[in-house]
Amino acid sequence: MAAGKESEHASMKNRTTVERTSDREVVVRRTINAPVHIVFEAWTRPELFKRWWVPKSIGITLLSCDMDVRVGGRYRLAFAHGPAGQMEFFGTYVEVTPPSRLVWTNDEGGEGGSVTTVTFEQKGDQTLLVVRDLYPSKEALLASGAMDAMPETLDQLDEFLAATGASLGRT
Repeated sequence: MAAGKESEHASMKNRTTVERTSDREVVVRRTINAPVHIVFEAWTRPELFKRWWVPKSIGITLLSCDMDVRVGGRYRLAFAHGPAGQMEFFGTYVEVTPPSRLVWTNDEGGEGGSVTTVTFEQKGDQTLLVVRDLYPSKEALLASGAMDAMPETLDQLDEFLAATGASLGRT
């Protein structure tokens, strides 16, 4: 019976697609089971973002999440990686259009890092989420592996919003 429930849950789960659209760009699409303003909040409020962003399967811990979500504002995510390692991702928000669009730089790779654009489109009571990563070169895209974990990350977002979405709508 448990297997039946798992397959029923899997069939109800939204599918994430990851497509390499050029030598320099990867596009991820996913329908999220929440209204656009709630999905946008989950991407822009650090206390929410840190609850779903890190894929559980990769075994890293988000140590800190600083986000100043405004044009020119900066973000910094610090992770514990392995027994003694730490890694950081950071950059600058270049466009913030609530609740439909976010654009930020990814500066941890030095000059010419990738640029991420996330769009949020209301589709009934759901949100079509599109994440585009544009890299400075074909080699940078190939080396990144950044989108490998995105399906799991967006599964976690959907699960988080299913558990907390109604309460988020009242904030």
